[in-house]
Amino acid sequence: MKKCVIFILACILFSNCKKKNAEEILVPPGPNPVGLTSEPGEELSAGSATVISTSKDAFGFQLSNMPASMSADFSVGNSFFRLPWVIAPSSTSARDGLGPMLNANSCGTCHGLDGRGRPPIEGESEFTSMLLRISLPGEGIHGEPVDVPDYGDQLNDKAIPGVIPEGKPFITYTEIPGKYSDGTSYSLRNPTYTILDFAYGNPGNILISPRVAPQLPGLGLLEAVEESLILSSADPYDVNADGISGRANYVWNATLLTKTLGRFGWKANQPNLLQQTSGAFNGDMGITSSIFQYENLKGKSKALFDTIPSGGKPEIQDSILKKIVFYCQTLSVPARRNWKEQNVLSGKTLFNELGCHLCHTPKMVTGKDAVFPEMANQTIRPFTDLLLHDMGEGLADGRTDFLASKSEWRTPPLWGIGLIKTVNNHTFFLHDGRARNLEEAILWHGGEAEQAKMKYTRLNKLDRDNLIKFLESL
Repeated sequence: MKKCVIFILACILFSNCKKKNAEEILVPPGPNPVGLTSEPGEELSAGSATVISTSKDAFGFQLSNMPASMSADFSVGNSFFRLPWVIAPSSTSARDGLGPMLNANSCGTCHGLDGRGRPPIEGESEFTSMLLRISLPGEGIHGEPVDVPDYGDQLNDKAIPGVIPEGKPFITYTEIPGKYSDGTSYSLRNPTYTILDFAYGNPGNILISPRVAPQLPGLGLLEAVEESLILSSADPYDVNADGISGRANYVWNATLLTKTLGRFGWKANQPNLLQQTSGAFNGDMGITSSIFQYENLKGKSKALFDTIPSGGKPEIQDSILKKIVFYCQTLSVPARRNWKEQNVLSGKTLFNELGCHLCHTPKMVTGKDAVFPEMANQTIRPFTDLLLHDMGEGLADGRTDFLASKSEWRTPPLWGIGLIKTVNNHTFFLHDGRARNLEEAILWHGGEAEQAKMKYTRLNKLDRDNLIKFLESL
């Protein structure tokens, strides 16, 4: 009888082992913690303002806790954000004044479905949701980059009829091979940017910084985070010796006429959404506002085209600008997906163990004095500290921006990142879209993130996959 019981138990164990081996045959052996649990409410990226959507329109919903009375302003702002602006004079007087120089004719051209832009892909020659910042070495009177004579601070590669665009941008890539510690190969593409056909004279040796349009959800909630909370994470001299020295950028506030904390833009070079939006209208579409009252023309181009009919002075009325800013402020963040799955929770554990959370702060609370009460005292999970960090020479653009050095970038928020493929049909990441997926984005990290990146390269494939699953759940 005893032998019979032992035989039966052996059969059961053998059967279970066969099942387990069949399941694990596709992944290398390694630790795979079980029994991990999620935190209460961690799926609610925007707190009580979170929206539930996994559709292509997931980034386009208003904060779920906003009153219905505000929906009309949201819709009007959406319309002026999404629809093309036209050349003046036009019967569409509320939306004319486009150009003379531009990169796009609407906000939605770059931020498709309120999502993320990308560099041109094979077979494309136009920059449709990406642009090049340009400048001369040095800094301006407020610490800003120095304008290029005859061209300004960004290349306008498009123009209205009768006007010649400033130049033609190109990207070429060089593949850089590498290997993980387990021998698995990878390849990173290193971009080189050139500008041909300068229309208004050779600008000489200029600095070039590429920028893709970032996704928009949650911007108002980030604006509602108190300055003191952001600064509490700053450690410019790395006093705690953890290798992370986040710094605040202080930038020119065109309304207050003084320097204030920067929190928007790839180098945190904009203080608030009003200035960020006004600057984009002026630089990207050639539309003046009460914040930026002059066309984006410099030197020769100004002499040639400054008399072209405008859409008014300013071309975008404050009442319309306010509604567009309101729209950007109140775009919500979709809830996370699969946050309770064991592989996602394992990836979350690795995210923290590798030290990713030291810059990509998982959680913060908005201030009590937010512009709208629905944004106040919200526990949000943006995975950013809104500070500048040195990302190493590999990602350096060679261009300072106020206090941001040539290799410093603001920590980009990660919320919503797992839905970029659904919304925008691509997975290009980093400030210039050089990373073709999240794995490559991690591998480009250097500088303060070098240690975390190296730890990632030493993970086995199962752990690497779990970390990506976690990021895709955000």
